[in-house]
Amino acid sequence: MSLNLFQDTMYLTIMFEVVYFIIMVLVILRVLHDTRSGVKALAYILFIVLVPVVGMLFYFSFGINYRKQKLYSRKIVNDEALRQEILTRLHDYSEEVLHSDLVLSKHRNLVRFIHYSTNSPLTGNNSVKLLLNGEEKFPILLEALEGATSHIHLEYYIYENDETGNSIADILIKKAQQGVEVRFLYDHFGSHGLSNGFIKRLEEAGVDTAPFYRIKWYAFANRMNYRNHRKIIVIDGEKSFIGGINISDRYRNDTNPKNGLYWRDTHLMIDGRATIYLQYLFLCDWNFSSENKLQYGRDYFPQRFDAQKIQNEVVQIVPSGPDSKLPVIFYSIMEAIGSAREKVLVTSPYFIPGESLMDALIIVAKSGIEVKLLVPGKSDSKMVNSAARSYYTELLKHGVRIFTYEKGFVHAKTMIIDDDLSVVGSANMDYRSFDLNFEVNAVLFSKEITGQLQKAFEEDLKESREINTHDWLNRPTYILLWEKLIRLLSPLL
Repeated sequence: MSLNLFQDTMYLTIMFEVVYFIIMVLVILRVLHDTRSGVKALAYILFIVLVPVVGMLFYFSFGINYRKQKLYSRKIVNDEALRQEILTRLHDYSEEVLHSDLVLSKHRNLVRFIHYSTNSPLTGNNSVKLLLNGEEKFPILLEALEGATSHIHLEYYIYENDETGNSIADILIKKAQQGVEVRFLYDHFGSHGLSNGFIKRLEEAGVDTAPFYRIKWYAFANRMNYRNHRKIIVIDGEKSFIGGINISDRYRNDTNPKNGLYWRDTHLMIDGRATIYLQYLFLCDWNFSSENKLQYGRDYFPQRFDAQKIQNEVVQIVPSGPDSKLPVIFYSIMEAIGSAREKVLVTSPYFIPGESLMDALIIVAKSGIEVKLLVPGKSDSKMVNSAARSYYTELLKHGVRIFTYEKGFVHAKTMIIDDDLSVVGSANMDYRSFDLNFEVNAVLFSKEITGQLQKAFEEDLKESREINTHDWLNRPTYILLWEKLIRLLSPLL
């Protein structure tokens, strides 16, 4: 190699390094500016510095805070006067229920935070049925779909083309042919197994379909990161389903489950006014995804409910996602834990809580409040499981009791506070549910439903093994180091 060529090569190398360094510094400044969580920002910065080029590509694909940019507007009423009238009516109704002695005063801050952050009202006049596992959910769901007379709205993260999926599709086709409006919204990533033929069969029968945030090759990583994890069904604007159970054979144990794995999950059927806000969420998500836009109409938001069906349960729906200004589900969980006086019982399949939620659980545990955490004995993700286990040590040291479910895979996402407050929904206790996914929970101010959930929790503990604190703290050093290393990546999982 000649001297001039060597000098030119060295010059270009130095120039490349200088340019790369400047770009890296600018990206790090972007991370610091956009990322609210210091822990998460540090994880991204370490990845950018330690893994050249790939680290920056990863951040721009997965790390940009879309909550600030807001993927879409939730406004479904173009008439501003009508919109303000609706918001005022929701506010007045929420305050009326709040002061009706149906909700204890200790929960008023939680109710108002949810309402002022999302416009979701506190609703009375609901009947609520707890559905444990797919074998309870699907027969009741099929019966409810058969009874639809006006419209059926489905929104699911995972919908599979299997026996369960086809049994529901058959009813959707039947109802559409009877003149019922049927709309099917599915997450394009979570339901990637649905074939064009399956969708075509629905559409040819009159079912209106739309994929949520369609994944395109030029935006694959970014769009894959922001998923619609909600599971919502609304029937005639009055009856609704919400929880953690997707549409798939794997969620039921009365047929042959895949791999013989027992699947433990929780869902709700709601008949009453809480359905109104789930309908609103569906319409917002539908209008974002479909070219066939829907507008506010009384057929979708009925004013009257059958009094004979109502048990007067009090329910508030909590949405969260990149379309909201705040991580509302995360904040609502923090507020609910802070209101505990006797017990906090949490079930979560993916437990990567972050420092704030860890602190909240430790505070209540150190205050003499019973805190129990139910997690999978075996997870469907070894990385997530290792990251989750890294949090157990500190919790165990401060009195939190942790149980691993051994009968199968626990996929339920529930929380019980004392004997009068419970949460059932789609959100896990992890960064992805709190910051990235579109999620929805139901908060129930009900001794009856909370009691049923606690009974189910106690039954689940019989199929679980409690982690012994002494044994856990004395595990081999290499395991502890591995879990702490994976924990550095927990904001990214």
